[in-house]
Amino acid sequence: MRRRQKAWTAPLVALVAALALVALGGCAGMDLEEQYPRKEGGRPIPSPEGKRETVFGRGGINFFGDEEESATGKGGGVGIGVNSFLWRASLDTVSFMPLRSADPFGGVIITDWYAPPEAPDSRFQMTVYILDRRLRADGLKVSVFRQSRSGRDWVDAAVSSNTRTDLENAILTRARQLRMAALPQ
Repeated sequence: MRRRQKAWTAPLVALVAALALVALGGCAGMDLEEQYPRKEGGRPIPSPEGKRETVFGRGGINFFGDEEESATGKGGGVGIGVNSFLWRASLDTVSFMPLRSADPFGGVIITDWYAPPEAPDSRFQMTVYILDRRLRADGLKVSVFRQSRSGRDWVDAAVSSNTRTDLENAILTRARQLRMAALPQ
């Protein structure tokens, strides 16, 4: 019985291979270069809107800001994905703490643990989220974490609710100062 299966399996494999070769041979006459990407004189033809379509969206990644936002002043800056005044004010405000990471495109600043000299048994960490490209109070969120030393270990401790609000207000005040300084006189 095994011989019978082997006897008809070989012609079936040969038939499948022959069909695959015929199918591939039919593609040989196609000129795919003319269809995609469309080129004229060696240069790509732009989309009907005038901007190239890319994997990063219409217009691609723009490191120098959007022309419309620059004209209206909504962007608040050039080269980053969030409001530049909030970004710079946040960095200024948390500059006394060591930075763990800063992502200007995502608008996230994470500090490392910092123990103030006047309270070495407590340490703090902050995360600043810039949520909008506009300079607005609701475009900013600060999270503050505190730990206290318990023997050799650090234990999570409560943070005053005013601490977060005070930090957000300090960042917003600094952002307004930076914006006023940037306005033409």
